[in-house]
Amino acid sequence: MQAIKSKDIEALISFAKDQKEPDWLIKEQVVALENTKTASLPKFQRFDYRGWQLTPRLINYPNHQLSSPTVETSTTVTKIVQLADETLKIDLPEKLISQGVILTDIFTAFRQHSALIKSYFMNVIKADENQLTSYHLAHLNAGIFLYVPENVVIDQPVEMEIIQDSKKQVPLVSHLLIVAGPSSKFAVTQHLSTRGDHRCLANTMVEIVAEKNSEVKLTSLDELSQRTTVSFNRRAFVRDNAEVDWTIGLMNAGNTIGQTDTDLVGEGSKTDTKVIAITGKDQRVGINTKITNRGKHSVGNILQRGVLLGQSELIFNGIGDIIHGASGANAEQENRILMMSPGTHGDANPILLIDENDVLAGHAASVGQVDQQQMYYLMSRGIDKRTASHLVIRGFLGAVLTAIPSKNVRKQLIEIIERNLKNG
Repeated sequence: MQAIKSKDIEALISFAKDQKEPDWLIKEQVVALENTKTASLPKFQRFDYRGWQLTPRLINYPNHQLSSPTVETSTTVTKIVQLADETLKIDLPEKLISQGVILTDIFTAFRQHSALIKSYFMNVIKADENQLTSYHLAHLNAGIFLYVPENVVIDQPVEMEIIQDSKKQVPLVSHLLIVAGPSSKFAVTQHLSTRGDHRCLANTMVEIVAEKNSEVKLTSLDELSQRTTVSFNRRAFVRDNAEVDWTIGLMNAGNTIGQTDTDLVGEGSKTDTKVIAITGKDQRVGINTKITNRGKHSVGNILQRGVLLGQSELIFNGIGDIIHGASGANAEQENRILMMSPGTHGDANPILLIDENDVLAGHAASVGQVDQQQMYYLMSRGIDKRTASHLVIRGFLGAVLTAIPSKNVRKQLIEIIERNLKNG
């Protein structure tokens, strides 16, 4: 990592001031920029990505015109659409506005809700954790803030469409901050896609704070382009009797590293983390999925399924960490990988770290090739090899797909899977 130059700091400060960011944020960004030259990269067991260009020294910040996006009131739809750093659309029902729900781009939140967002922003994921988190804060150029106050229930999922603009070579550094007030309940669907074909970088982050007795279900459908190198970091902080469930469809076509963490700090806190990944061609993907049980009687489950095509590589690291004092905790995980061709490389690594006696914990892991008996059975009934392969894959992924509660999300994920198999 090259030394940070004064012109880089000047560019950062100039961009931040153009956005009318609060002083506290600008100071933290400058510190983060300095940290990028000394911080280390995060570790992924059995996966080496150190040759990737994930923290370019200088970003040419876009000529962003300061504006506040217009919020359109609707009857049922709650949705936000972003193209790179520009917010194209916000739909928010009048009922939710009157209840104090906030849905806006991250820079408007910094300006209009500075005191509120300061209490949560980069508190779940610390900027100084590693080089990628420092880079993220220093070069932040897009994002969304969702705040749901106490006792508010949103019946329909909050839809978030995030489009990376690869028609120009500006990395997408996007931050989604979700705060669930006590006893609130809602679901979020995030869809990441790419427009354009320049070689580019995406550094995305999700922070969720779930206050006591709240419930958040987040589904992320990731399908960034083959020429996009992706790093993502998603983490939830879950208090007493709260629940955060993740459903992640990793359909990116380019090299990807990422981690989804849940910190179960409250007594009776819960999480279910489901991950589907499909890799193809010469793609390389390394994934850490971690649950830390800190609260008594906390429950954390991990279910991961991956399919490898072409000459690709996929590493699943499932990490269950039960901290001393988390009596009555339950940590279960299942990691399975299906290799569809001999040139692929896959690993499913279950890791259990247990520092408490009165707990339940278990794991299952498998890495294998397609069942030839299944293929023979299907092809003997007149089904061509390609279609038979798709059916076997759909069956393998079925354990995760059927566990997705939303029919619309399940249908959308299946459509994305079919597209990826067709292109794989």
